[in-house]
Amino acid sequence: MTAAPPDGWVPVEHRLFGFDRRRFRPALFVLGVALVLIYGTQALNAVIPWNDPTRAGDVLDLGDGATAVPPVGWQLEDGALVGAGNSGTSPTSSSITLAKAGAVIHLQGARFDGSASAFLDQVASVSDRTSAVSGQRTSYTTAAGLVGVVESESGPSGDGLRAAFKLATGTDADAAPALLVVVRTAPGQFERYRDQIDALLSSITPEAAR
Repeated sequence: MTAAPPDGWVPVEHRLFGFDRRRFRPALFVLGVALVLIYGTQALNAVIPWNDPTRAGDVLDLGDGATAVPPVGWQLEDGALVGAGNSGTSPTSSSITLAKAGAVIHLQGARFDGSASAFLDQVASVSDRTSAVSGQRTSYTTAAGLVGVVESESGPSGDGLRAAFKLATGTDADAAPALLVVVRTAPGQFERYRDQIDALLSSITPEAAR
């Protein structure tokens, strides 16, 4: 007689990187996989000699006119810059990764109907965190007026934060694409990059008016 599987057991065909495929929509599954890749990027940085540093005046293309300004001197490992000939970037699938000396910033676009806070709840529900949330979730308003939410993280593997925004303001916000920003640093290194991270978050702009 075969013993019944334990509660919470997920068949191998429904698992990927520890996530249960059946629990969330495809767009959020992509986000879940992205989070796993983000947390592994620090090890990747140690073995791959990236050489595409950001420069003063660079602007990240988040799709449909939405933008952000990266900190200078970080390696652009993935993503497009405004004016670089990559006009096909979509705000619901944009993916940008910046790295520098044990720190990683990842921006991921997604389709999501609802508030920025609800979006961050969904992301948390499909991710297997290796660090605990150490700070309360707080509101964050960019220079362009986008209202999002931010929460900090700290644990044995490092420190960082997660932030979520909707790429529109006012009554259009809930239906607009969502943007997740995940920052990870080596233990004790977050304060070293805090001002640069804050400047990037503040620089995020909404989609162009249609």
